[in-house]
Amino acid sequence: MPIQPPPTVWRMSAVGAADGEDLVGVGADLEPGTLLAAYRAGLFPMGVGSAGAAPMGWWSPDPRGVMLPGDLHVSRSLQRAQRHCEIRVDTAFEDVVRHCADASRPGAWITAPLRRAYGLLHQLGWAHSVETWRDGQLVGGLYGVAIGGLFAGESMFHHTRDASKVALVGLVEHLSTHSAGTGWAVDVQWQTGHLARMGVREVRRTAYLALVEQLVDGPSRWPEPRDTG
Repeated sequence: MPIQPPPTVWRMSAVGAADGEDLVGVGADLEPGTLLAAYRAGLFPMGVGSAGAAPMGWWSPDPRGVMLPGDLHVSRSLQRAQRHCEIRVDTAFEDVVRHCADASRPGAWITAPLRRAYGLLHQLGWAHSVETWRDGQLVGGLYGVAIGGLFAGESMFHHTRDASKVALVGLVEHLSTHSAGTGWAVDVQWQTGHLARMGVREVRRTAYLALVEQLVDGPSRWPEPRDTG
């Protein structure tokens, strides 16, 4: 089971934010208790400076991109890609974060302080990676924070075509396998074209916050690390 860190000293909330406003706060810190309080309140951190530099911003997009049970659509081309890949869970968390944080990627925003913060959350059992492997090589993956039935995705990467999509399918299959008939949701922050084609929908912030409140106090969907493929 995850280790509960000391509580944050900050008040993390999106209540009162204007409709359509994504950035709802600036400041605070990246302590484990602060991050967990933020996710439980429907927020996530991303610096508002160049390439994610300080000051730290706290975001709650309106609308929010989410994947819900029954929404996943796997195209024929993605099914073909799956056949050549293996999905693993939590076997290369630091490598996944490092690839996601590659400064040469367009829109890079994952800074060294964020990498350290999520590394600590991983050590405490809250942050996880889903990895796509092919011929013994890590070719794609994603990472995020799991609280109850909520998986708050932070970033994904791919080095071969569709490898990040394969990881997302692996994540959904993992959550479905361990849901015990109860609900779950994957938060992808913002919907994109390719995520929409996979089944990600947009919901208003009020609906997302209600969903988070329902899910975060439920049982963990993340048993002891093991391969899902």
